[in-house]
Amino acid sequence: MDWKPDRQAKKAIYKQLAEYIEKGIADGTFPADKPLPSERYLANTFNLNRSTVVHAYDVLESLGLIERTRGSGTTISKDIWGITKKRIPSWNRYIEAGSFLPSLPVTQKIRKEAVEHKLINLASGELSEDLFPKRFLSEITATRSFIGSLGYDHPQGNENLRSTIAKHVKDYRDIDTNPSSILITSGAQQALHLIVQCLLKPGDAIAIEDPSYNFNLPTFRSAGIQIYYLPVMKDGIQPEDVALLYKKHRIKMIFLNPYFQNPTGYILSQKKRQAILDISSKLGIPVVEDDPYSVTAFSGDKIAPLKSMDINGNVLYISSLSKIVASGLRIGWIIGPTSVIERLSDAKQQIDFGHASYTQWIANDFLASENFDNHMNGLVKKLEKRRNQIIQSLNAHLKGVVEYTVPQGGIHIWCKVLKDFNETQLLEASIKRGVIYVPGSTMGSQHGFVRFTFAREDEQSIDEGIKRFAQALSSL
Repeated sequence: MDWKPDRQAKKAIYKQLAEYIEKGIADGTFPADKPLPSERYLANTFNLNRSTVVHAYDVLESLGLIERTRGSGTTISKDIWGITKKRIPSWNRYIEAGSFLPSLPVTQKIRKEAVEHKLINLASGELSEDLFPKRFLSEITATRSFIGSLGYDHPQGNENLRSTIAKHVKDYRDIDTNPSSILITSGAQQALHLIVQCLLKPGDAIAIEDPSYNFNLPTFRSAGIQIYYLPVMKDGIQPEDVALLYKKHRIKMIFLNPYFQNPTGYILSQKKRQAILDISSKLGIPVVEDDPYSVTAFSGDKIAPLKSMDINGNVLYISSLSKIVASGLRIGWIIGPTSVIERLSDAKQQIDFGHASYTQWIANDFLASENFDNHMNGLVKKLEKRRNQIIQSLNAHLKGVVEYTVPQGGIHIWCKVLKDFNETQLLEASIKRGVIYVPGSTMGSQHGFVRFTFAREDEQSIDEGIKRFAQALSSL
């Protein structure tokens, strides 16, 4: 047997062994009239743990390829071609062969742990239930008749909602637009996916911030996009880095989250905003501006996004209600040139035939009402209070152990840990103590950072969560 396990490969060794044996059954390497090698023999031959071989045989048995009989060893199934049985598809192969890549393992673990166990959640980037405007939304469904259509709506989304969003972004973000330049999406995630799939092709180069929420998204890698990084300073990326990446790699698009950036909380300075727009116009590079947080400034000041300064139509602007109203509504939008919006709209039609009319109706009525202003005023005050709590807790439990910049809006705080630690061990130790957060390496190329989110838990839980994290860190 000339096979050897590839210990550097991402694929588990038991899967490699199972595939080797399956191939050997098909090509006759393992004859049907003879027993298969014993678990002990394979373990010794390939220098594997016996449990690895057992796991591989478990997989082959589940597929109906082998039979295991106590005292008689392991043999190839006499009914392998399905004369009396039906073979199960090799689903693992299909899963691994798909073109859309899975999330990073640590991201999957965080989601799984947060759902399956009662943990203090300083990882999830959504509002807690008590921050949702439940009373206002309930009033809409209880006191107003649904006047929309229950059939398919306009390909770009309900026209009333698009008109309301056009007014909203003018009032709150100084963006001049019209309904024909807006596409309603299922949150910002779908907006990003549509842009990548429709406007880029495999091999194209893009630039994203480092650190960045986009860093751990499989969307770009699945599309075969080449990713280059723009280091984030306290006043945002360096515009000259954009020009340098264009010169070296001919980047086709820039993805930015300029205001209360996820994860750093930093704001792109006014000077840099203009410089980036100038470079975009000079080189003809589109900018994708992801803006979930600009309306959450704790100072109450209105922040003008890049799109509000965009006189040439170079910016595709993404935002949503997920971070300021309710993630479950699944209402997001893209603002851009009409031709681009029509192209993205066609793609969305192919995926889901347009957005749900019922949630669009609720979103429209809420955005158009004075209750939205009341909600936003209350939300910003509550988020600021939680921000203050996490700062107080960091100072109380991790003074001299972490460094951070106090965010002036948004829902995240980015902390540099001032001691060496193993990320995997720290996450496991924290989970054992009942708290979860986001390890920094999932959001950037540098190690030694963690991201805490303060929108998911109340003040008491935030303090307890930071305390437990501190205990986990000190245990390493």
